[in-house]
Amino acid sequence: MSAMPPTKAAPMKVLVTGHKGFTGRYVAAALAAAGHVVHSLTLDPMDGDSASIDLLDRRAVADAIEASAPDAVVHLAAIAFVAHGDAEQMYRTNVVGTRNVLDALTAVPTKPRAVLLASSANVYGNSDVELLDEAVPPSPANDYAVSKLAMEYMARLWFDKLPITIVRPFNYTGVGQAENFLLPKIVSHFRAGKRVIELGNIDVARDFQDVRFVADAYARLLTAGASGELVNICSGVSVSLQQVVSIAERIAGYDIEIRVNPAFVRGNEVARLTGDNRKLSRLVGDLEIIPIEATLRWMYEQ
Repeated sequence: MSAMPPTKAAPMKVLVTGHKGFTGRYVAAALAAAGHVVHSLTLDPMDGDSASIDLLDRRAVADAIEASAPDAVVHLAAIAFVAHGDAEQMYRTNVVGTRNVLDALTAVPTKPRAVLLASSANVYGNSDVELLDEAVPPSPANDYAVSKLAMEYMARLWFDKLPITIVRPFNYTGVGQAENFLLPKIVSHFRAGKRVIELGNIDVARDFQDVRFVADAYARLLTAGASGELVNICSGVSVSLQQVVSIAERIAGYDIEIRVNPAFVRGNEVARLTGDNRKLSRLVGDLEIIPIEATLRWMYEQ
């Protein structure tokens, strides 16, 4: 039996870093829908149109956080594309940038009641465990995953100073995600009426989920009393790329030719990876999983 949903908390002033990114826009909307006041990491927290601060500018980060004086923080700002070409920038932004945020939060007179840090299920790497819970040892297999795991370990140095929750989201998608990500690429081919698509191994299955589910989970975790917890954000169901294409064919009303491009096939790729969301459910209550077909249809019909 799932835990009862936490009682509705009083509205908070929530600072969201990465507020203009794909995930950030949905998180800001979920927080606003829950009655919270959303601030962004800008020179003027009241000016929602101002440019985001460079996380590596330690003084600017400290000044913005002092000016905002948030009740809670959702830290999303990061380099999130696995194939990003500049490894040094990735490590600096994902690790040092997060450190600057945490350092600044410890310096404000009133500490936030909750700090949520977005890591990634990529830290599990090519695990041979099919149902991945939070106790599965990390085994990062690329620089992005290593940078996120390093961020997690660094953040633990602040566990005695700040009420930190670390989340590990699995694959998710939705309207507005860049087409260099796999599912938006598939949907864009169908929206354009293309008859051929190049993919890698179409038999691999992953725990795909909807960005709106992720945003709702983040908002609910802020008031769940999850300080010191590591939490998977996942649907608990895996779908193969072949199934994704079949669903998209049904939505679009025509079949597409799949050509396997060897350049897109990764060596030693695990056949199926599924997240275990029981801990998330215990913390926030019943989960409203959005079926992948509903997500793909939303993206196709945008």
